[in-house]
Amino acid sequence: MVNTRAWLAEAIATFGLVFFGPLSVILAAAWYGDGLSTEAVIFISLGHGGAIALMVYAFGHVSGAHINPAVTIPMMITKKIGIKDGIGYILFQIIGAVIATATLAVIFPEIGKQVLWGAHGGPSEIINGSLISAVVLEAIFTFFLVVVIFMTAVHKKAPKSVYGAAIGGMVFLLHLIGVPLTGASMNPARSFSPALISGDAGLWEVQWIYWVGPIIGGIIAGALMTFIYVNKAEQED
Repeated sequence: MVNTRAWLAEAIATFGLVFFGPLSVILAAAWYGDGLSTEAVIFISLGHGGAIALMVYAFGHVSGAHINPAVTIPMMITKKIGIKDGIGYILFQIIGAVIATATLAVIFPEIGKQVLWGAHGGPSEIINGSLISAVVLEAIFTFFLVVVIFMTAVHKKAPKSVYGAAIGGMVFLLHLIGVPLTGASMNPARSFSPALISGDAGLWEVQWIYWVGPIIGGIIAGALMTFIYVNKAEQED
């Protein structure tokens, strides 16, 4: 039996991320310029980390607050969520993300367009524009994000009072490090919606990076954490 209330929660929570996270990108551009200054990177990292932490606390008890296809897919593979619900989660995550970017496009048509409403534009010059390096980095970033999720929100012995802060804190760290390298997606829905709304051809050329890397990293993390730690804790109960 599917849980449509949880699907709606995923849409709302993903809207929260994809509205407030990219809004921090737009405001950083307005205040600090288009370049990635230290202040801008910190501001963007706080925007994404804070949005995730609050959405996890708000909706974690309803849907688990995946907010990310690269989280839902490992949850499906490790049977923490059913296939039908998992597909529903992913569809509603994408819907929530697209509505959020469309809202930003209406409210900030000019300055938002300058940064393509927080789009991820591919590998930076720091990694010599390497597509392979970008995929590997996105996989590693998402691996550790999903590790934190499974070991705090899924593991039965983890203190549930801190899981939102832990996940949000990891998102903050990953953006702090990853924004200058790949844009720090770790989330296909987050990357897809600005590409769709902007219609920028260049974003579609690198879009695969933000699906392949996060999904691979998420699956590896989810499978390992479940096999090594989560299942053992459940068997001990």
